[in-house]
Amino acid sequence: MLYIVATPIWNLWDITYRAVEILKWVDFIACEDTRTSIKLLNHYDIKKPLISFHSHSGKTKVDKIISELKAWKNFALISDAWTPWFSDPWYILIKEALQSDIEIIPIPWVTAFATALMWSWMPMNHFLYLWFLPIKKWRQTLFKKLVERKKEKNPETIVIYESVHRIIRTLNEMQKYFSEEHSVVIWRELTKKFEEFIRWSLKEILEYFEKNKGKIKGEFVIMF
Repeated sequence: MLYIVATPIWNLWDITYRAVEILKWVDFIACEDTRTSIKLLNHYDIKKPLISFHSHSGKTKVDKIISELKAWKNFALISDAWTPWFSDPWYILIKEALQSDIEIIPIPWVTAFATALMWSWMPMNHFLYLWFLPIKKWRQTLFKKLVERKKEKNPETIVIYESVHRIIRTLNEMQKYFSEEHSVVIWRELTKKFEEFIRWSLKEILEYFEKNKGKIKGEFVIMF
């Protein structure tokens, strides 16, 4: 049995009772970074063997996990944060498990973009989730397509993630393509002690970060 277990965004209390019980019950836990996952497991006194599986893991690691599953071992997949599959290296492993007729059970909970949408008061019945924008290739083309899409499908909420290294660049490019008065909602420091929700125009948000450079940290959810 293969369980896809959603873990907290950052706050360790944001996990379901069912997820904790599954993690205590399975034979193995496959995770991105054992150093990160052990913090969550220690918090709930979970003592299970950890197997590292990340974006650099090759087919040998996939085959090893599939072999254990075929031997009737129970595995839980967890990511460093949030829900596996959305933006993590689990796609190949889950696809192989499906092709091997291994039963897969999702254990749901929070995701950053869904939680951010709940607060944003932006349309949730029609939204486009894009994860992180491409760094170079197709980036400008994508922005142009998003401008046209907003014209055709408004109201629609577009949701993207951005890192601390590119947040200012992305906001400047959005201002270029959508105008400085375009309304944007940003959620930063997700579920942490100093989490912050910002709802202003692109011009106002850029001015805010220019005056408060110490707040440019962590990852960001951007909705517009």
